[in-house]
Amino acid sequence: MAYFLNLIFQAMLVCIFLQFFLTDEVKHFNSATVRELLISSYQESLQIVNEALLHSRQRRSAPSSSTHMFAFHRQTEPETLEIAQAAEVFQTTLKVLKSRARQRYKRDVTTPELLSWEDVELIAELCQCPPPTHPAGCQLNSKYRSISGICNNRQNPLWGAANTHLVRWLPAEYEDGESEPKGWNQGRLHNGFQLPLPRDISKKIIRSSSKSKDDLYSQLLVEWGQYIDHDITLTPLSTSPSPFLTFTDCSSTCENVHPCFPIKTRDMSSAAQSCMPFQRSTSVCYLNFTSDIIQALQRQQMNAITSFIDASVVYGHTPKMERLLRDLSGFNGKLSVNKQFKDPKGRPYLPFVATLPSKCFQDPQGERVECFSAGDTRANEGLPLASLHTLWLREHNRIAEALRRMNDHWSPEIIYQETRKIIGALHQIITMRDYVPKIIGPESFEHYIGPYGGYDPTTNPSASNVFATAAFRFGHATISPILRRLNESFQEHEQLTHLRLHNTFFSPWRIVKEGGIEPILRGIIGTAAIAVSPNMLMPEETTERLVVLNIQQHMDLASLNLQRGRDHALPGYNDWRAFCGLKRVKTLDDLKEVVGNNKVAEKIHKLYKHPDNIDVWLGGLVENLLPGSRTGPLFSCLIGKQMKVLRNGDRFWWEAEGMFTQQQRAELLKGSLSRIICDNTDLREVPYDSFRFGKYPSDYVSCNNIPLMNLEAWREERSEDLKHCGSPAKIKNGDFILFSRCDKLVAQYSCYHGFKLKGAAAIVCEGNRWSDQPPQCTE
Repeated sequence: MAYFLNLIFQAMLVCIFLQFFLTDEVKHFNSATVRELLISSYQESLQIVNEALLHSRQRRSAPSSSTHMFAFHRQTEPETLEIAQAAEVFQTTLKVLKSRARQRYKRDVTTPELLSWEDVELIAELCQCPPPTHPAGCQLNSKYRSISGICNNRQNPLWGAANTHLVRWLPAEYEDGESEPKGWNQGRLHNGFQLPLPRDISKKIIRSSSKSKDDLYSQLLVEWGQYIDHDITLTPLSTSPSPFLTFTDCSSTCENVHPCFPIKTRDMSSAAQSCMPFQRSTSVCYLNFTSDIIQALQRQQMNAITSFIDASVVYGHTPKMERLLRDLSGFNGKLSVNKQFKDPKGRPYLPFVATLPSKCFQDPQGERVECFSAGDTRANEGLPLASLHTLWLREHNRIAEALRRMNDHWSPEIIYQETRKIIGALHQIITMRDYVPKIIGPESFEHYIGPYGGYDPTTNPSASNVFATAAFRFGHATISPILRRLNESFQEHEQLTHLRLHNTFFSPWRIVKEGGIEPILRGIIGTAAIAVSPNMLMPEETTERLVVLNIQQHMDLASLNLQRGRDHALPGYNDWRAFCGLKRVKTLDDLKEVVGNNKVAEKIHKLYKHPDNIDVWLGGLVENLLPGSRTGPLFSCLIGKQMKVLRNGDRFWWEAEGMFTQQQRAELLKGSLSRIICDNTDLREVPYDSFRFGKYPSDYVSCNNIPLMNLEAWREERSEDLKHCGSPAKIKNGDFILFSRCDKLVAQYSCYHGFKLKGAAAIVCEGNRWSDQPPQCTE
């Protein structure tokens, strides 16, 4: 690790001094001066690196370390870590460059003043930012979407791919124009006023001790929102402190020292000021050379997973994750299941994570139950979320088994990929047909999304920063403080008590040892969802008792959301209203009109003092809900726009030409979350639409009456070519898929992650034999 870091910082120093060579104003430096600066700076950086490594080792060995907390809460994959580290070096290079330029020219200098696009490209290359992916690297005959989302768009291969930047629909607003978030510099005025502290906003406006019920929808609607959000966005936290700044542990400082941006809290009785720990989101190299250089030099945040609704939450977003989740030894196209525990009826649970012992909470009186492993690292955050992950694991294996029986000539890879394709389509249908219209309302759905018109290669499907950081966090105001667990009659369970929210975090043992996923699913189906109103936004369970592992104090979800929006430099509420074509709020009366609650509007006006200062997450949250929706005009607009580009810009969208046959599309439309629950649990009665709340038993139907998807539509007879040539040979550590090219049957081989293909990747059925020997997969 020390060797790797030394290489990075040597490259970074080279970046800095090469830049001085390339700037006209500093060409008069003689070689001796540059050499002296290089040596002294390298020595200084080496000392800082050694100190950082020492502190890092100490933090890793300390059980209360905030590094542990953040690493667990949002685990970082090696690919993501490598890209994030390069971006942090890039950003640090810019900071040092500005500092050196300030010393040289005796004034503040911005990086756009100093750098050309060629300079930026050089720095990015030296700092090991990943190069842009060329369209020529994309396979033209790709039958299935890549696990990382790359090459979905053949001309813009990184659109929607994992480990790329969250797109900006409006320019970032940093206090220094480049990387410092709003609130970073104490005393800085915005529109003539200081911004209110997020914790003050949370306590005075957002917190409520009770929540009213929504008799229209079930709590499952809320849980699906979190689940599908985890399929679209994941913003990792900054990997490490900047090497050119003082090393600081974010759990022990109340100073704004990158990557720490602590949430200030005031003790009103003593006038003392303390804080909640907060770590900034990691940056990502932004190398879009067709854009403004200012945007390229600003801090941009990463989406570590694919933006597409593609069931990456089930399968992962990297080849390594995908391989770990698959049952490759079974040669059946299935996913791995838990080898230690099954539910009372023998149904599988998710497998455990590879690194043991895991950090999940344990039953104080029983056998250990480790954290579950799924396609998304946040699967253990809550019991309903873990239950939905379990449901989809079982559904994949159920479908894979059926496809294997009816198509015995299919390879395990074809079975896996065809099943993944079906599961992805079901995620898209349930989300776009059953979920989104309830969230933004039918009128907004028609206005912002509308009917499907086919794949549009000019549409960028990448997740937007405002969607990930503000708009889709509307659901945080619908979190229930209580998880009810119900029996077979959807009544209070005789043995399983209700749980306060903070007792459900990171506790998979409760699923394994307390009746499986059925009591939890019955609870979220049989409980009315929390209603949203501006005077009752979030319960104290989330603003005062949020549990984060290895942090002694309770956290505040509302404050975290507000601080995250400022960390990401999101423009204010009014700018986003203008973006959506809505009237800007200029006066208190305007605010009262859009909020619909005078007292709440007055509190907001008193705290922010200027309408342009209102944080977009809060502003969108307090708006009057549109008819038939759970969001106001702004969030309906932002969510609608995002969902439209996710659909139209996805080459593998289930309705796109050539994705499924007409018969298969008709069967997919029969799919529903209610049917999936019926097929993979003990529940025998469910609402026809489980997102809608109904009374038991009058509003429930037998599973026999829920439409069933007929997988016979996927039956495929052996082709004449396959009969003549026979099945392609199997290979070790890899597999093949079949497709037609120029009216010839082709077997395309690939290796599992960690192995390299040696030989012809594709062989063709010609006459009555294959054109070549199958390749090998070597380590």
